[in-house]
Amino acid sequence: MSASSEPKTIAFRTFGLRTLICAIGCLGLAWGISNFVKGIAVDEFWDLEARLLQFENFSGTAASRILESADHLSSCDTHSQRALLLLEIPLADAALRSGAAHEYDLHIQSLEARTKRMLSCSPRDSFGWLVDFGLEVQHGRLNRNTFDLLAMSYDTSPNEAWVGVRRIVIAIPAMLAAPEAIQKKILAEFQNLIRQRFVEIPARAYLNASVSTRALLKSSVEQLDPLSQKIFADALQRFRP
Repeated sequence: MSASSEPKTIAFRTFGLRTLICAIGCLGLAWGISNFVKGIAVDEFWDLEARLLQFENFSGTAASRILESADHLSSCDTHSQRALLLLEIPLADAALRSGAAHEYDLHIQSLEARTKRMLSCSPRDSFGWLVDFGLEVQHGRLNRNTFDLLAMSYDTSPNEAWVGVRRIVIAIPAMLAAPEAIQKKILAEFQNLIRQRFVEIPARAYLNASVSTRALLKSSVEQLDPLSQKIFADALQRFRP
């Protein structure tokens, strides 16, 4: 790799992983979890998953300790494995930001292996396909095979809001490179979330989008009913810098 291309590669990795981070759980506040670290059981991981899906975050130290204590968990325990993915993605981001290349690579390898094991047990887990897609984007691979992963996420969970709010954050930045059929799914989900009044994350995704992407999103918003359009416009006003 040339010296001139290396900063671009790092910047793309940072963008891809930050996008994945934001979708997975960067919107919450850190909270204390000392009671989870010792003797953590499967049912506690289910509670952990529920908290993380509500965008609550852990400190890096606590997340690392939980990951280290989770070797006994089955790869086919989808809820526990999902919680571990939610914990490890921010650690990969922290390693990337600090320049800890070896640590970063280890986390990415762990995330990829965990995702593949989880999907081998639960091939209809939409969240697993979404993380797999996000990791491919992070590697800079925006090809048909990558978008097939996103298509699997849509096909296995087309209408669940908890997946959808995360999916649009990852999918919208890559939308212009997507096949037309996938673009339509992204725009339809964007509209559906606004109709269901899950407007905060769609609004943030809209404001962070490129000019060309924002034009497509704006056109899709204009197809909504007047009340939905107003609610979305109000959300944009709240979050606009």
